[in-house]
Amino acid sequence: MAQTEKNGSGNFNVSPSGAPHIMALQLFPIAALLLGSALLLVAGGIHGLLLPIRGSIEGFTTTELGLIGTGWAVGFVLGCLIVPKIVRRVGHVRAYGVMASIASVAILLNLLFVSPWAWIGLRAFSGFCFAGAAMIVESWLNERATRENRGTIFSIYQMVNFGASTAGQLLIATAPTEGYFFFVLGAIFYSLAILPSALSTAQTPRPLKATKLDLRVIFANSPVAGVACFLVGMVNGAFGTLGAVYAQKIGLPTQAIALVMSGAVLGGAITQVPLGRLSDRFDRRYVLIGVAAAAIVVSVAISLLAPTNSWVVIGLVTLFGGMVYPMYGLAVAHANDYAAPDDFVKIASGLLLLSGIGTMIGPIIGAFAMEWLSPQGLFTFCGIVHVVLIGYTAFRLTRRPPTREVPRDAFQSIPPLRSATPEAIALDPRANETKAAA
Repeated sequence: MAQTEKNGSGNFNVSPSGAPHIMALQLFPIAALLLGSALLLVAGGIHGLLLPIRGSIEGFTTTELGLIGTGWAVGFVLGCLIVPKIVRRVGHVRAYGVMASIASVAILLNLLFVSPWAWIGLRAFSGFCFAGAAMIVESWLNERATRENRGTIFSIYQMVNFGASTAGQLLIATAPTEGYFFFVLGAIFYSLAILPSALSTAQTPRPLKATKLDLRVIFANSPVAGVACFLVGMVNGAFGTLGAVYAQKIGLPTQAIALVMSGAVLGGAITQVPLGRLSDRFDRRYVLIGVAAAAIVVSVAISLLAPTNSWVVIGLVTLFGGMVYPMYGLAVAHANDYAAPDDFVKIASGLLLLSGIGTMIGPIIGAFAMEWLSPQGLFTFCGIVHVVLIGYTAFRLTRRPPTREVPRDAFQSIPPLRSATPEAIALDPRANETKAAA
């Protein structure tokens, strides 16, 4: 039998014996939080893919659709900055209920007010609420985690979020996007996300910590990481917002569009850990250059070949996602190699906000590229950004030697950039680790 005892924070420590019971003991106290997060991500997957598809059907221009993505990014970053103050005033449960309720109202208002400028503002509210709700769940999980089970909880949380977001996207393929069905379905999932935390008896955690963006600290620690996170945010923001628009403009059916977007996320999930492990053996900057070069090859292939066959597009975009989505994790890991003791959370949170700024800008430039060139102009823009990333990283290789003499932590996978918050970074196992200063 497994031997268990409660620690000072009310969590369970489990002895190595009785392995089959360990997972259940770790998951039981956080099951409600994981369920709430899953319901939230299903709604977010529906909402995020529905708007560009439906917006194109309603005749919105590509620039207007890009601004909808920028609205999300602005709201998300503001949520990371402001929600901690709201939580300190009213508590976690009430704040979470407010965030999920407003997100539910916002998606229904998207249905009532079919206007690009209304959708831009409503999407900002959605991003704000999504960031706030995610931060509250993550801070709750962080409070329940111990040094012994933090890695397990963090991994399961990522798996739940990935699966739920993908499920939400794939639901779009089950029915036509015209009409009100998916707007109502998204609102239902947002509303259901309130119930697990509202009914949970788990003790609420300590107040959230406000996040600050200190560019001097970030660039003094790792200029490559700072620039890379900003540029990766531009690419991820542009593709995450306009990838569905690209697929629709080249004539793919809704079912194929859902597979294109979920395929990109799946590609990133598959390659993140292998590329991370590779970066543990070599200078992460070389790995970052190699991944960016591969992303350029795929971008050029899509731009020049202009494929219209659904399976060819799905395959190429899956390869594209497999290259672009791990870049943020590689940049954060490189920054952490040089970080001072106990600075992981501060540095990684700053890099997250810096990538958020890039996410605001990317959809606008990507939309212009699609209007001036063609739908494939989205990938032309992404390729150019990656050229800049390679150039700057290669320049920095001449200015700073590799980290051979620096104790390096093993690579840890991280949540997808568009759903990561500073509280998710605090949940990362590296947040509890200290190491000798570089």
